[in-house]
Amino acid sequence: MGMKLTSFRFLLILVLGTLLLLASIAIYVYEVASYNLPSLEQLENPPQNYATQIFSSDGVLIDYFYVERRVPLPLDSIPKDFINALIATEDRKFFDHWGIHLGRIFKAMVKNLFAMRFKEGGSTITMQLARNLYFSQDVSFVRKIHEALTSIQIEKQFTKEEILEMYINTVSFGRGAYGISVASKIYFDKSPLELTTSECAFLVGLLKAPEHYNAIVDYDKGIERRNLVLRLMYEQGYLNSSQYLKALNEPIRLAKVKIKDKNEFLLAPHFVEYVRRTVSADKRLSEYDIYRDGLTIYTTLNSRIQMYAKQAVEEHLSEYQKIFNASWNWKAKQSLLNKLIDESIRKHPDYVNATPDDKESVAKRLRTDQHFIDSIKNAVTTIQVGLIMIDVQTGEIVAMVGASPKFINENPFAKHSLNHATQIRRQPGSAFKPFVYTAVISDSMTPNSLVECGPYSYTLPSGEVWTPQGFGNCEPGEKVTLYEALAKSINSVAARLITQYTNPLRVIEIAHKMGIESPLQNVPALALGAGGEVSPLEMTVAFSTFAREGIRVKPKVLKYIQDNRGNVIVDYQRDEEVIDAIDPNVAKTMIKMMMGVVNFGTGYEVRNYLKNCEAAGKTGTTNDFADAWFIGFTPQLCAGVWIGFDDRRITFTGGYGYAAKAAVPIWGRLMAKIYNDPTLPYKQRNFGLADSLKISQQ
Repeated sequence: MGMKLTSFRFLLILVLGTLLLLASIAIYVYEVASYNLPSLEQLENPPQNYATQIFSSDGVLIDYFYVERRVPLPLDSIPKDFINALIATEDRKFFDHWGIHLGRIFKAMVKNLFAMRFKEGGSTITMQLARNLYFSQDVSFVRKIHEALTSIQIEKQFTKEEILEMYINTVSFGRGAYGISVASKIYFDKSPLELTTSECAFLVGLLKAPEHYNAIVDYDKGIERRNLVLRLMYEQGYLNSSQYLKALNEPIRLAKVKIKDKNEFLLAPHFVEYVRRTVSADKRLSEYDIYRDGLTIYTTLNSRIQMYAKQAVEEHLSEYQKIFNASWNWKAKQSLLNKLIDESIRKHPDYVNATPDDKESVAKRLRTDQHFIDSIKNAVTTIQVGLIMIDVQTGEIVAMVGASPKFINENPFAKHSLNHATQIRRQPGSAFKPFVYTAVISDSMTPNSLVECGPYSYTLPSGEVWTPQGFGNCEPGEKVTLYEALAKSINSVAARLITQYTNPLRVIEIAHKMGIESPLQNVPALALGAGGEVSPLEMTVAFSTFAREGIRVKPKVLKYIQDNRGNVIVDYQRDEEVIDAIDPNVAKTMIKMMMGVVNFGTGYEVRNYLKNCEAAGKTGTTNDFADAWFIGFTPQLCAGVWIGFDDRRITFTGGYGYAAKAAVPIWGRLMAKIYNDPTLPYKQRNFGLADSLKISQQ
């Protein structure tokens, strides 16, 4: 009897000890697993990094701002076939379980034991959502417990439909695509509702291992995985036999991969960056994160005009760069090359990161590195361009090219580089003369007024004598009308106007009213564009003031912005700012005078492209052919073009550097493309000034 009692006590102690040990292990596991679980607030407001989409005015998606490229969609905008494929493949008991599926977990554990490695996770859709929202992708036992506990809480907090919607909008499909909205665009160039059953199955098939089953990398593997998804849909009753066979025999036609790097969106990279800066500076949006909150930004860019702008630039520069390369002689510029090499060495990472003792050896190595030297030559001799086009009536920027196509193609982060349309400041040369002429026309002179055009010298207050070059082959005492002087860009006339008929301060006042914001110098050389540096954007805004008959409109790049629920949070179309800059009659007179530039003056090259539409503008070429400008406008559109180099020591080497050859062809090509496109809202028409202004031509 005593023996039995002792055995019973031993057995009882063993059982109780085992239970206590298991309880302790369970408590320990729970405590460990509970550590760093999401809080109730985090569960109620799950973190979801939704990408902000940027659209053109004609509805083309031009880029995203994102941490993870995903765009939220409501469940009713997601194809039923996709949802069925997802449930059939990833979690067939989704609508029956409470966050975890014990049968799947046990099955996965058995497989993992036999495989002696972590082969299968047994995760439900809810567990996968928990991982996507709150945890890393590391594989571990503790993480699995984290997922399970969190998924139970998610099931308590949200409906099954809400869980599905969150999952489908957050899961990764590879190639930087998160959520079905972006995935359908990247893989098939379609909206989700346009996807076929076969395409839905393909996308669901990617979820297990996006890179492994990517048909771009391995078409057969991608098709094999799609077929498995279709078979599961058929076996579970989501497809009948005819639907199954039809989808099975449908080939997968993936959208063409355009770019493989971060420069994927190349339509308007600098415009997009300009939009980002504008949005970031708007205090009305201070509560929003453009990288995470899934905003939709509607811009003023017209995608077709932007495409034409890029084409016009590329068509011209592809030949123009060859002309420059053939005329540039590095052997004659050896001292400049040596300076450039030394400057580049000091910025090179190998030199910057070298110890003081090693810097000289690094510099010596780089000076003999031909690849390094060639890259310097290529960079500094790349012709750059800044182009901006504004709708005259609205002030909306409809096109922007911030760098040469050559530069953009060679630099994967081009969008973050210098924007030559808005950020550079260069002397405008003779393109500044219209502001001088506006000053004297405002003060009672007319286009028919005669001014001496021969050689001219002016004594400055310092006692220095200023003698501008460029008098149009005029003899001493010879006179020309203001109309002809502007058309032919006679420097001596502009110099006389600013010193004898008006003054620099008056010209500066007018230029600032019309849209020039950069500081300008109170010097006579201002008449020739040598009294300050301006951007193409400033010049284009100012010239659009002429086209709008004296009314300046603040340039706009945004129409309106919506939150991720489609509510308009800022409407920029209500923000119109207009200023009466100059008298309308003066503006009309200047339009007529600048038509002369295009019709028989330095801008005549325009007529080789734009034959039946009235246009006006002004060329500008700076000293030593460093910069070439053309700012011109039709009754509807105003565009500014700057051509030059990032390094001011590099200049054009001959007559081909004049604006008429360097900048005007880009402007002309662009306008011709626009006015020859019947789908655009811009039609050829005249300024309507013929009866109101009469100008005598000599």
